[in-house]
Amino acid sequence: MKTSIVWFKTDLRLTDNETLIKAISQSEQMIPVYCFDDSHFETTPYGFKKTGPFRAQFLLESLKDLDKNLRALGSGLLIVKGKPEIEIPKIVKKYKAQKVFAKREVAYEEKRTEKLVQDELFKLRCELETFSTSTLYHAEDLPFSIKDIPDVFTNFRKKTEQDAIIRNPFEKPKQINSPEIPVLELPTLKELGLKKMKIDSRAAIQFKGGETEALKRLNHYFYETKCLSNYKETRNGMVGADYSSKFSAWLAMGCISPRFIYAEIKKYENQFGANDSTYWLLFELLWRDFFRFMFKKHQTKFFLYSGIKTEKINSKSLNEKFLSQWIKGATPSDFINANMLELKLTGFMSNRGRQNVASYFCNELNMDWRLGAAYFEGQLIDYDVCSNWGNWAYLAGVGNDPRGHRYFNIEKQANDYDKKKVFRNLWLK
Repeated sequence: MKTSIVWFKTDLRLTDNETLIKAISQSEQMIPVYCFDDSHFETTPYGFKKTGPFRAQFLLESLKDLDKNLRALGSGLLIVKGKPEIEIPKIVKKYKAQKVFAKREVAYEEKRTEKLVQDELFKLRCELETFSTSTLYHAEDLPFSIKDIPDVFTNFRKKTEQDAIIRNPFEKPKQINSPEIPVLELPTLKELGLKKMKIDSRAAIQFKGGETEALKRLNHYFYETKCLSNYKETRNGMVGADYSSKFSAWLAMGCISPRFIYAEIKKYENQFGANDSTYWLLFELLWRDFFRFMFKKHQTKFFLYSGIKTEKINSKSLNEKFLSQWIKGATPSDFINANMLELKLTGFMSNRGRQNVASYFCNELNMDWRLGAAYFEGQLIDYDVCSNWGNWAYLAGVGNDPRGHRYFNIEKQANDYDKKKVFRNLWLK
């Protein structure tokens, strides 16, 4: 095959990128493309921007880094903006490409876009081939079919750990044959309809996009500090860069793969020993897999008010005043406020914080959980469609929680996880 296109999406890396490797092996030359999808920068029906400035900035940094790394191998990144079903076929025509390689999607909107692109390519006698590149375990290697995956995480985890293997990551390519790719031209935040926001200096970590930064972070967390060995004890922390791995933003944008992290954990264990903490990071990566496979299984249900359950517990109301107080960090709870301010000013919140503010939203404010999920979607640097909507449905009692409705005692949580008020004092001063 002479010419192919690699359509990059949330897989902005060269290491362990099957899409890229397969394209190189099957083509004489290839063109790496990224499309700024107009729909990603619209306002959702819930009234929030689908992509806020923090994540958009992280995306721009990731694309810049990807272009630099591609150019080092003799290629580069072509940027287009608009509707993928219009822009990708244009590139196919221009370069007379026979095939487009891309990451396989599982969530509703992403799958719909994929289908629209595929239909347009079909008219040009060009094939779209997709690869699963986001999970630790490959769907084909699971001990059950997608429709039979247990809806309870523990059951999924035990059987998967026992009966499935994790594939080795793909090596980074040595060189890429491409026609001359023009100099990278990224849109500005303003052109994307967003205002630049500087991340607050109190941020737990100053995220910077790109595979280079992802590998730097892994090296810091594993080898420079050996924080991985204490991860299980510290992961519920709320202040500072190293209480948790903070890999989530790079994982969400695909600047690093879970399989690559797994391989590094194994290396680390050989060097410094395995313990509960080294396993616990794998445990968290399995949660990511679980939600992604749940989306493959239940599809649009995670965006419905009743989730994957039949009966609904929460109210469907919208109280503008309560919503505004929650977003601004002006509720009667100082613990909720500190967390919401951190999110508003940095695009990040600890796992402990997320569970509490979601529980507060669903139980104390008794509002439609999807409003909260939609706000998170625009605000989070590390937004991942499956993890975000899956976790919100879980906390609203309409997802995968086997215990039904989980209710957090916010005062007790504040006392347990911010006993000396270090976190609250940091954000509420």
